[in-house]
Amino acid sequence: MIMSLFRRNPRDTISALYGMIVAQARLPVFYRDYAVADTVNGRFDLIVLHLALVLDRLTDGGVLDPAGQALFDRFCQDMDDNLREMGISDLKVPKEMKLMGQAFYGRSKAYLDAVSDRRALVAALTRNIYGGAPSAAAAAPRLADYIGQAVGDLKAQDRAAIIDGRLRFPDPAAVPTPTV
Repeated sequence: MIMSLFRRNPRDTISALYGMIVAQARLPVFYRDYAVADTVNGRFDLIVLHLALVLDRLTDGGVLDPAGQALFDRFCQDMDDNLREMGISDLKVPKEMKLMGQAFYGRSKAYLDAVSDRRALVAALTRNIYGGAPSAAAAAPRLADYIGQAVGDLKAQDRAAIIDGRLRFPDPAAVPTPTV
């Protein structure tokens, strides 16, 4: 009975895990050194990228772990809250959420399908995160290298530890800029 007082609330763990994803996506290095636009869209894209990698790690045999589903639900709630905070009307929020959902699924599929093919990953990043901007020529390959490192790091982490809120991402500042 007394031990139940020390157990974590699963909702708190999911919020903490989501907070780690958002904190990683908001690291200034991505906006300064990786040339990601420091805009609502740029931040959304980096959250989607990191969330997709974590959700992929929490998928086993094509089935998303219940904690992964709770994490995705937390993302949706955060996006809904942000839309309302930005002043989007109650009537327009569902339409915007549908667009965000389509963006999430499209981008995450593009990244995860290309994760083992650096050239395809660079193309997906150039198209989605950089919008085809000329700055992507230098930045997208470095971001692809970071993603490769993140995928490897996530695979090395125990799924139960991740679900328990012990998630680690690589330091994006430590990823060298590729020579062209």
